[in-house]
Amino acid sequence: MRVLVVQHEDECPPARLGTSLVDAGAELDVRRPYAGQELPADLAGHDALVVLGGGMGAGDDALHAWLTPTKQLLRAAARDAVPTLGICLGHQLIAVALGGTVGRNPRGRQVGVHHVGWTEAAAADPLLGGFASTGRVVQWNQDLVLDPPPGAVLLAATDLGEVQAMRFAPTVWGVQWHPEATPEIVRGWAAKEPGPRADDGVAAVQAADTELELSWRDLGKALVATVTP
Repeated sequence: MRVLVVQHEDECPPARLGTSLVDAGAELDVRRPYAGQELPADLAGHDALVVLGGGMGAGDDALHAWLTPTKQLLRAAARDAVPTLGICLGHQLIAVALGGTVGRNPRGRQVGVHHVGWTEAAAADPLLGGFASTGRVVQWNQDLVLDPPPGAVLLAATDLGEVQAMRFAPTVWGVQWHPEATPEIVRGWAAKEPGPRADDGVAAVQAADTELELSWRDLGKALVATVTP
């Protein structure tokens, strides 16, 4: 099977998720539109879609022209039941593409290792159900899904109600966290915004690295399993 991966920045590669997908037998077609690589016009020839994170906002189409065709691909995925996973920005792009809204977290940035607040719906979810006992994840964001699109199912949220994960359509999921992230990757993110908070975030990810790798190493396998033969 072939998985289309939309990457938005050099510093935000598929990393651990990519390895997990390849280990599950998938072939990755990684497109880097910021570097001049074109996105496909549709999802023909691809069995699944992954949209990664990035420092831009979900509404920054005027600054990053590829965000508009990325949203078109996400709408096509929802319409045609193509298994799809959005990570951080990718999660937010799904929300906007399907009619929701995204904006700044009024409580400020989330950086480092945070707990997951799974909902009852998560336990039976086809993709994330097997991870619903996972306790912690990497968060590195300033925007959130503020108003989910119609029909979206909340799978995880903070104690304050901030969306952490959703099933936006029967085969389309988004997570606000970074299951792909490694300490090396977050060090790159921290270098772009130096300061005590970023330093503490890197230290927290480094300390939890083994736990995080064990928790999310089968996510690619789970996504591949949602693909109908």
